[in-house]
Amino acid sequence: MITDRIRKDLTQALKNKQDLRVSTLRMMLAGIVNKEKEKGEAISEEAAVKVFFSMIKQREDAAKQFSDAGRDDSARKEREEITIIRGYLPPQLGEDEIRAAVKEVIAEVGAHDLKGMGTVMGVLSKKLSGKASGGDMSRIVKEELAKGQDPPRQ
Repeated sequence: MITDRIRKDLTQALKNKQDLRVSTLRMMLAGIVNKEKEKGEAISEEAAVKVFFSMIKQREDAAKQFSDAGRDDSARKEREEITIIRGYLPPQLGEDEIRAAVKEVIAEVGAHDLKGMGTVMGVLSKKLSGKASGGDMSRIVKEELAKGQDPPRQ
């Protein structure tokens, strides 16, 4: 499982005195353990990937806030943590692949406008779980559904 790989890499990072990597890997293990306690059982690889996506989102937000506040050193640390976390994610789909899946799901559920976004996202999230971030999926779904809308009437 992914936790075994993280633990092995953590041991290596400790030996190599890679402080940022050590703290990031510990944080990742803690996130998995917390989710397991919440569920009351061991979590799947898929659930671990969702935990990692959540961590990436938090760090992206923090990096932006640090950047906006002129704290570039802290923003850089957050981005470096993102890079480490992404190393444990399965290969991610490109925008074209996500867009193709979005179009397929839109046709499948028969959505024609932004009102169908929830339905599309529900199906798409299951289909692309772990292969694309929720933010990317959401943005592309909005773009594709907006194309289907009629222009505003005057």
